[in-house]
This record gives sequence, structure tokens and C-alpha cells, in this order.
Amino acid sequence: MNRPSIRAALGAAALAVALGACAGSPTQESAGQYLDSSVITARIQAELMRDRSVGSQNIRVHTVKGHVELSGFVETEDEKERAQFLAEGIGGIRSVANRIRVVR
Repeated sequence: MNRPSIRAALGAAALAVALGACAGSPTQESAGQYLDSSVITARIQAELMRDRSVGSQNIRVHTVKGHVELSGFVETEDEKERAQFLAEGIGGIRSVANRIRVVR
């Protein structure tokens, strides 16, 4: 192989590795999916903080590939249901698992 061919092959290999590192898998998010999940999480947290009927300081939000998990503690069943309703209103969500516990 001549030098330009070796450089081209090395460049192609480096590009393949770089693109592979950004790709997602069934258990791991790609860089783009991670960013999307972060935006969804932030939007849900903002909605929870904006709504005074929900004790948002005790609710955690985790998003992976559009699947949202709500966890933490609230004082009433209404707060739990309202948190889920607010989360489901955000675009880009595939599902919401409401694991919030009601503690009286």
C-alpha cells in the first residue's frame, strides 16, 4: 500500500470508531439520545416546580430513551397523580413509570 492509501484506511478506521462510540445499544443511549433524555428530564422538573400542587423537591426524574421514571415521596395520592400527568404532557415521552410513594 502506498502512503495515501494507508492514511485513507487509518482515517476511515478512526471515523468508524468515533461513530461507533456515539451509537446507542439496547442498554445504553447514544450521545443524541442522552441529550434528548436530559432535555425531557429538565422539562419535567421545570413543570413539577412550576406546579404548586406538587411537592417537587422530593421527586426525582430519570429518563432513558424517552422512558421516564418518577420516584421519591409525596404526601397525597393527588400529588402523585398530578406529577404523572405533568410528565405525560411533555413531548418525546414513550412511557412514564410512576414509582412515587405516598407518605403520610
